[in-house]
Amino acid sequence: MADTEDGGIEEIEQAEELVARVAAIDIAKASGMVCVRVPHEDQPGKRVQRVFNTVATSGAILDLADHLIRQGVTRVVMEATSTYWKPYFFLLESRGLECWLVNARDVKNVPGRPKTDRLDAVWLAKLTERGMLRPSFVPPKPVRELRDLTRARAVMTHERTRHKQRTEKLLEDAQIKLSTVIADIFGVSGRAMLEALIAGERSPRPWRTWPTARSRPATPPWPNR
Repeated sequence: MADTEDGGIEEIEQAEELVARVAAIDIAKASGMVCVRVPHEDQPGKRVQRVFNTVATSGAILDLADHLIRQGVTRVVMEATSTYWKPYFFLLESRGLECWLVNARDVKNVPGRPKTDRLDAVWLAKLTERGMLRPSFVPPKPVRELRDLTRARAVMTHERTRHKQRTEKLLEDAQIKLSTVIADIFGVSGRAMLEALIAGERSPRPWRTWPTARSRPATPPWPNR
């Protein structure tokens, strides 16, 4: 009901917002509890529900995708559980299913949420079919690939810097102060000096003739040996 301009009351018909065919997955590390809810074929207004478990392997998830497609499921919802959701999301998405990733906090904030895996999947499906959830942003595939490359490069750069620092510390512990003589001990000359040290060279005399070495401003004199 709603108030009119003259203070009267009028009745308003509003159809219930309902996603007809939904699936929800409660995801664990090695498996997922799936709940599929679709309309009853013979009794209008009633729903048919099936809950089953599936393992988190590529083959099993693709079989699940085929089953959901045959059921006419239009939306698949799952919680963002660690990184375990990624195989389900990406493989189901690759089969053309609309996948929603939802924040577990949004689901928990709804009163009445049960606590078992089976009931969690059912509860998630019910919230989905009533439009009570909102999807989290999942970048498209090109952006995901770029992110993976960027993160891998950042990790490798960090590891490279860490190993360089460890190498310089080892040289300092051995009283070999290459960093006071050349600007970059991992440059062309620096690497040649390190290789010479590894090969057993102990005299600095041959190194003075290397033209590629970029000396630091205040280079101490080489000892005459």
